[in-house]
Amino acid sequence: MNKEALYQKCIAFHGHSCPGLVIGYRAALFALELFGEDCQKNAKISCIAENDACGVDAVQTILGCTVGNGNLCFRLTGKQAFSFFERDSGKGTRLILKPLGAMPAKERVEYLLNSGNDVLFSIKEAGGPPPKPRKFKSLVCEKCGEETAEYFIRFENDTRVCPDCLTQYRRFN
Repeated sequence: MNKEALYQKCIAFHGHSCPGLVIGYRAALFALELFGEDCQKNAKISCIAENDACGVDAVQTILGCTVGNGNLCFRLTGKQAFSFFERDSGKGTRLILKPLGAMPAKERVEYLLNSGNDVLFSIKEAGGPPPKPRKFKSLVCEKCGEETAEYFIRFENDTRVCPDCLTQYRRFN
């Protein structure tokens, strides 16, 4: 599929074109260059996104990374940064958007679409790949009666509770 068709596919999935979508689009295309298109075809790329913004939709569309299949994880730092990993080897790279400065959204989209990878992104060594997904048994919250993954259950006064029912405790601000 050509780049314009991929971009249109991203727009269709996301709902509109915007600078954030283009950031993820360009990061995903760069990942394909770094890891090879075979990784895309065989769903062998995983991503740790450091934001939950528009660009993540492009990563999902182009690379097939999803939360449900365990190859899209979030490490929310608020940065326009994505770590991509080849699942079999664990080889990874972290792409960080370089500061763009102020410009209107339409100009920003054009700049992002037409600039070279080296102009847009800093490349750093990625940490480790995301862990493989685990299955947890479900336990019933003793306050609301809803099932919750065992990993999220907490105890409060010897009562098994889910995160929604847990009384927040903050001793210091």
